[in-house]
Amino acid sequence: MRSLFNKLQWKIVTLFFLSVALTFATLMIVKPILQSVYDNHFKLLYPFVEAVIRVNRIFGFSVWQAVVVIMLFIFYCMILSWGTTRNLTNIIRGVQRMSSGNTNVQIPVRSKDELGLLAGQINALVSQLEASREEERLATQAKNDLITNVSHDLRTPLTSIIGYLRLIEEDKYKDEVELRYYVDIAYEKSKRMNRLVNDLFDYTRMGFGQITLHRTPIDLVQLIGQLTAEFSLQLRNQDMEIVFSPPQEKLMIQADGDKIMQAFENLITNAMRYGNDGKQIRVEAKKTEQEAEVRVINYGPPIPPMDLPYIFERFYRVEKSRSLDTGGAGLGLAIVKSIIELHDGQIYASSNTAETAFIAKLPLIDLKA
Repeated sequence: MRSLFNKLQWKIVTLFFLSVALTFATLMIVKPILQSVYDNHFKLLYPFVEAVIRVNRIFGFSVWQAVVVIMLFIFYCMILSWGTTRNLTNIIRGVQRMSSGNTNVQIPVRSKDELGLLAGQINALVSQLEASREEERLATQAKNDLITNVSHDLRTPLTSIIGYLRLIEEDKYKDEVELRYYVDIAYEKSKRMNRLVNDLFDYTRMGFGQITLHRTPIDLVQLIGQLTAEFSLQLRNQDMEIVFSPPQEKLMIQADGDKIMQAFENLITNAMRYGNDGKQIRVEAKKTEQEAEVRVINYGPPIPPMDLPYIFERFYRVEKSRSLDTGGAGLGLAIVKSIIELHDGQIYASSNTAETAFIAKLPLIDLKA
């Protein structure tokens, strides 16, 4: 910035001396012409010249020459500074409009000099300010959405819990069997609330970078094999099965085992919830170049194309009623995405009438290196 103002100062100094030089050059050119006119029209101009001489005697210097010099100097200053003045006027008007709240305005940059550079920097600053305001607006909207969604998802099971506990408190049950039924429902609703709070807590910590990963070399094939075995009984109780297709080789990654396990648990749970009609979940793992690729596939109803780009956003659900009976709170896939990205990987989904697949890719490590 100091360099910019130094250049402006030198530009003003140069403009001043150039105006002075042009003024005297003009006088040197015009003086012989005026002398020739005076000589040729002496009788006609003599009264005027005599009046000028009297004025000069009163003031003690040549007034008309001073006036001519000043007028010429002002003229040349205005001509030479016209471009600079125009650019400066544009900058001032633009800043005034910006200060009134109109941040969509852009100052026109018509030169590559110091003022052009200043106008460009002001435009860049305003663009950054507008981007910050948009980010703030989105953050505020996200916060409001978060409060609204969490309030809704907590209120629904909480209302059920309070309702059933009130029945118990008021002894409005027939026998111990019905009492246990009410208690079981309240317990299940409480577990759902606990899962929602835990998911929200995990997602918030990941969003603010408060998760510390304890990375160790992990065989992804072994981890997923263990996970699919744990889900087998649960799926069998729902008349479903899980099929794991592992590669012949190990897929070694540097990862936090608990977090990676949580990510693939969420993917399998999601496949159970929405792929129940297909009766089967397939998990495939393979090596692609320097990455481990894991596919979790279900054969339930397809995800509509209009919803597919948003399914990893927090609280986004394809089923819009937000009933916990027809789906989760909408945090599971957002947590999966956060975990995978924390491990320098990527995840995306594809869906058609035949199958819905969630594809996660994680960088491999070479233990021999």
